[in-house]
Amino acid sequence: MTRLVLVGPPGAGKGTQAEALSEQLRVPHISTGELFRAHVGQETPLGQEAKRYLDSGELVPDSVTNEMVRERLAEPDAKAGFLLDGFPRNTKQAEVLGEILGDADVSLDAVIQLQVPEDVVVARLMSRGRADDTEEVIRRRQQIYVSDTAPLLEYYADILVVVDGVGSVEEISGRVLKALRDRT
Repeated sequence: MTRLVLVGPPGAGKGTQAEALSEQLRVPHISTGELFRAHVGQETPLGQEAKRYLDSGELVPDSVTNEMVRERLAEPDAKAGFLLDGFPRNTKQAEVLGEILGDADVSLDAVIQLQVPEDVVVARLMSRGRADDTEEVIRRRQQIYVSDTAPLLEYYADILVVVDGVGSVEEISGRVLKALRDRT
């Protein structure tokens, strides 16, 4: 059983690693961004609620995100394990995830933190060439990530696995898999 959470700053390569690891570990990659898009696209009640917030540029409330994740983790393909990307983002969401898993009588195996120096992340994001990716905006997002994520990393300290997130996709995936094997 492999139940993992992947965390790291914007630009750390979480999505890329989640896809690679999902394939290697044979568990679904569950991204909150993809959940939002699927629910909005299918016009589910949760999607309609999320769309109201997204359209006004606000964050989707935890209650909506939590329910989307609860529904997704109840699907058959997630029973044997999963890789969460983008959830939980804070300790309140982590507590809800703990309740969801507790109801299923399972727990997280590990929280993987991709550690990437700020200058590397800034360079990666600036190379994408998006208009909103100015150096100032990117560095501000990094600061917000650090302050918002610190309590979450502390919450998961006993199952936290820190991995160097610089290198090729294969090198980083290899480090993650080795770190997970070393934990068992």
